[in-house]
Amino acid sequence: MLAVIFMLVCIFLDQLTKYIVLGQLKGRPPVIIIDNFLSFAYVENRGAAFGILQGRKIFFIIITLISVAIISYILIFNYKKLPKTIIISLGAILGGTIGNFIDRIRLGYVVDFVSMRFFDKYDFAVFNLADAFIVLGAFFLMIYIIFFEGKKNGL
Repeated sequence: MLAVIFMLVCIFLDQLTKYIVLGQLKGRPPVIIIDNFLSFAYVENRGAAFGILQGRKIFFIIITLISVAIISYILIFNYKKLPKTIIISLGAILGGTIGNFIDRIRLGYVVDFVSMRFFDKYDFAVFNLADAFIVLGAFFLMIYIIFFEGKKNGL
């Protein structure tokens, strides 16, 4: 149940922010939050991370469905054995994956809007909350596996 709640919160926050962005930023100049570091800019991403594989909508739909099925299977059949950290991490990954999937099905592209620049020189890929949930979920899953599961298994 915890994974479902976390997943639904992630989907809600992702879709809410994208709804606001579509209404407030589409067709307008970026909104600068922190000069030369953080801004919000409307971007239509028809590819994957960093804009790779542009226009491969069917490919992304298939990969998303496979990913959601595998993660759901893991959660359903191992839920009582899994630590809360893994449950929440998988919930975040599912929420982010489904959030971007909703965009692909509904709009034909993913709405990205968080734009970051480092050292007044290097632009980072424009992303959204779904992307952040996927990355953070994967990060905490990795940390847990490396530092906690590894010790239990003698690694």
